[in-house]
Order: sequence, then structure tokens, then C-alpha cells
Amino acid sequence: MYFKSYFDDQLAHMSYFIGCQKTGQALVIDPARNIQPYLDTANKEGFTITAATETHIHADYLSGARELAHHHGVKLYVSDEGDKDWKYQYVDQYEHELVTEGSTFHIGNIYFEVIHTPGHTPESISFLLTDKGGGANEPMGMFTGDFLFVGDVGRPDLLEKAAGIKDTSEAGARQMFASLRKVEKLSDFLQVWPAHGAGSACGKSLGAVPMTTLGYEKKFNWAFQIKEENKFVEELLAGQPEPPKYFAQMKKLNKEGPELLRQEETPKVSPSDTKVSPSDTGNAVVVDTRPANEFAAGHAEGTINIPYNKSFTNWAGWLLSYDQDIVLIADPEELAEVKKSLQSIGLDQVTAYIDSKELAGSLEAYKTVTASEAKKMMEDDTYFVIDVRNQSEWDSGHIPGAHHIMLGNLTDKLDEVPKDKKIIAHCQSGVRSAIGTSLLLKNGYKDVLNLEGGFNAWEAEGLPVKKE
Repeated sequence: MYFKSYFDDQLAHMSYFIGCQKTGQALVIDPARNIQPYLDTANKEGFTITAATETHIHADYLSGARELAHHHGVKLYVSDEGDKDWKYQYVDQYEHELVTEGSTFHIGNIYFEVIHTPGHTPESISFLLTDKGGGANEPMGMFTGDFLFVGDVGRPDLLEKAAGIKDTSEAGARQMFASLRKVEKLSDFLQVWPAHGAGSACGKSLGAVPMTTLGYEKKFNWAFQIKEENKFVEELLAGQPEPPKYFAQMKKLNKEGPELLRQEETPKVSPSDTKVSPSDTGNAVVVDTRPANEFAAGHAEGTINIPYNKSFTNWAGWLLSYDQDIVLIADPEELAEVKKSLQSIGLDQVTAYIDSKELAGSLEAYKTVTASEAKKMMEDDTYFVIDVRNQSEWDSGHIPGAHHIMLGNLTDKLDEVPKDKKIIAHCQSGVRSAIGTSLLLKNGYKDVLNLEGGFNAWEAEGLPVKKE
């Protein structure tokens, strides 16, 4: 058996390539929308990808299953569990097989058995892998999707919080409890291959180790330790992070079938081109992908700053609209990767780009302020402090007198930000508040300071902290 995993560090997404070396057939599990890495592996190792499968309808990225089926004729194995709201609506166009609890299929001499493991979503399934070509007669591991992670389990509240389906959080938590009871009867030696690692919003405390064993999780994963259902439900639902806004769109697109990727060049335009210039973009939003310090030193007025780093895709999903054109300010050498990151969550509408090295002329800037300087400024009631961190961070301690508006909700809550005051924005370290500062500047708040070092710097200087 051939086994290879892939990790997208912007989405904390794990996908897998499983090949039967005797027959040359291969399967991709939970494929990302960019399928080129799987094709490269197949070409290098001498495999033909004949199938693809998914553990559930994903909410945090666009699936590549349709790309593989449409362009390469692979057979799709997808869940038929859950009610009518959780059925794949596009697979009839392609060769496919709907699978449920107890279904089996094979790729060459590698066999897969389906286990229904709802909780994260109603249709969620896991796959037990048995390498019969290697002489095994029982499974060696399990692909658990967003059901079981290293150190955690999938959150059951996304359907309610992100997709707006009422009264599903507690029901999902109870399903998760039952799913854990089901799999804890399996052999301890089973390897566990999840669909996400640390950094994913599909759970609250995912481990950074890429794989684990079922025995280890039974012993150390908090979710296996709580044997009383009501207590488990309470603990699972408590403290879940805010789900990114784009999750609802991902669920919809992955269920209906993601658009096929278009291979087209992105035209370069001059910063002075009035058709797309930041001062006159019409319906387009101009996104400056440079580091925050470069944006702070000088940027085109009306642009927002989402630096191209590990958190880029997450904040693009929170802050950009699916019905608005996007113009990028980027290094030409990074442009292709930036576009791939946007396409991974369905933001395909990049209409043009501006070379970041060509920005010139009258540029806007903003300043940072130290914690001690901010403390002194706050003695003057003309200042308004905005804390853009997550709810759990705010609850654990915050600056007295600050106003909490989580970064992803800032644009929707501008009516809570006074126009007649000077703004100090902060987060935990200064990274997220730099994005927030750019949003405020774009929306007409021109007297904005970013707290250098964020709440960490405030605490390090021994300044007052309030806890709820």
C-alpha cells in the first residue's frame, strides 16, 4: 500500500492519497479544490487515480471531488446518511456510489468499510482501511474526517451558528457522544487520520500532531473521558470559537457542487488606472496582501490589508464578499499562490492585480502606539478602544474601558464605533488589529492607532486587566 498525506497550513486541512501498488489504482480522501498535488503524486509514483471520497460535506474549504470526477473520470464514494438537507446534489453527473453504515468498497487490494459517525454533521462518515494486499484481515487505521481529531472532536454547532439551522447544536453533541461510544469498541492499535490539525475552526483544541492512535485518544482525549452524556454535551458546546462567515457558503457550494476552476490569466493594471484604482473601484474591493508594517507605512486609500500569511484564507473568508469583484495588490511572484488560497474557499472573482512594488504617489499611512502610550491616551475621553479578539480571549481578560468587536464582525458593527473619537485598535499581538485598522480606515475612520504588541504588551507592562 502507498500512503501520502497533504497539509494545507492556511486551512489546517489534511487530505490523503492511498494507492494499491499491485494494481496501480489510487483513491484521494477529502481532496482539496486544488487537485494538482494529487495528480503530481500519481504521475511520480505511477498510479492512476480511480476514485475519490469525502467524510462529509465540508464547511471550511471547497472540495476537489468534483474536479477529479469531471476532469479525470474518477468514481465518487459519498455519504448517503443524514436527512434530505444533507445529500450531495451534483453527483448524478458522474460515476458514483452512495455509502452508508456498513458499506464496503475497495481500490485494488485495499478495502474500506464505512462507519456512520455523526455529530459534527448528520451525514459524517469514517472509513476503516484494511490492506488485504499486504495480507491483513483486519483494519490498520481509520480516516475520521471532522469526527475525531488529535486531542479533540468535531464541533457540533456549525450547522446552527454558520448555516443557520436552528436547534441542531445539542442534537449534534448527543450524536457525537453516541459516535464516540461506537468507535471506542474498536482496537486500540488503529491509526487515526483526521481531516484537520491545529488551527482549524472545526474544533476548539485540536492537536498539532498530524495523526494518532485510537488507543491514545481513548486514554488522553478529553472527549473519551466524559461518560455522562449531559455533562459531555455541556463541555463540547462550551467555548467553541466563532465560526467564520464563509462556512455557510462552503456548505452550500459543496452540497450543490463547486464551480469548476477556470484557467485564466489575471490582468495586471496600473495603480493609476481609474477602472480599478483603489479610489474608484466600483463594486470591487481592493485587497493589499503586503505585510502589515509595509501597509502601515504607506498604502492606497480605500484598500484593506489582509497580509498573505497562514491566516490569509481565514480572514479573506470572514471579510470578503462572494458577490464582489476582488482586485489584489500583490507581489507578482506570489500572485498565483494568493489566487489558489482564495479559490480554496470559492473566492474566484479576482479580476485584476496591481504590482505591490509599483505603489507610488499620495499614499495613506497609520501609526502604532505602545501600551504605556495607549494607557495615557485613554485618560482622555476622546479615545475609543476596540478589542478585536475572539470572545474567549476577551472573557479571559481585557483592557478596562475597551469595547469588544471581534474582527470578523467589525464591518457589520461600525455603527457601534463613534465617528467623533480617536480609535485605538488592539488584538492579542497586533496582527489582527492591523487588519482591523485597515477596515476602519477604509470606512472613513481616519484617526486610528494600532496597539503595538496588542494585549500581550499591555499585560507585559503590568497595566490593569479586567475579567468578567
